Amino acid sequence: MDKVFIYWDDSNIFISAQQVAIEREGEAVRSRVRIHFRNLLELARAGRKIEHAVAVGSIPPELRHVWNRLENEGVTIKLLERGAIQGREQGVDQVLQTEMLRDGFDYNGNPGIVVMLTGDGAGFDDGVGFHADLERMRRRGWRIEVLSWRHSCNRRMREWAEENGKFIALDD
Repeated sequence: MDKVFIYWDDSNIFISAQQVAIEREGEAVRSRVRIHFRNLLELARAGRKIEHAVAVGSIPPELRHVWNRLENEGVTIKLLERGAIQGREQGVDQVLQTEMLRDGFDYNGNPGIVVMLTGDGAGFDDGVGFHADLERMRRRGWRIEVLSWRHSCNRRMREWAEENGKFIALDD
């Protein structure tokens, strides 16, 4: 049975969900958007055994009860402080990429299925970011699945996933 490795960029998933909700229902819904983590995890798992799953997000907001739910499902949680000056995330993508590359090395010769939950596919055009590491893993026999919001995922990243694996639109 194939091993599934889930890499979850929580902030990009959440921010993109807010954008979808605003487009469909207006600005007033922004603060009411919620992600049902267990349902999203089940979609990513698709009935398969999870070998390793990691979700990376930032604080604030402090949502320990939410993170606890994912940890109870076997997902490793990594939380990073936002930058002090601009309040922006620092290093979320790099933490996920490090996890991906570690799994790539640790399971060298015994690849599984990478399931990437992301909101944007940033870095695709520059040859950096998630895409560069997904491509490395694909060349070594890993199967690739990208779960993202169609409206916010880099078009070239989405097309690459459709051609080289699977793209699952969260908008649907």
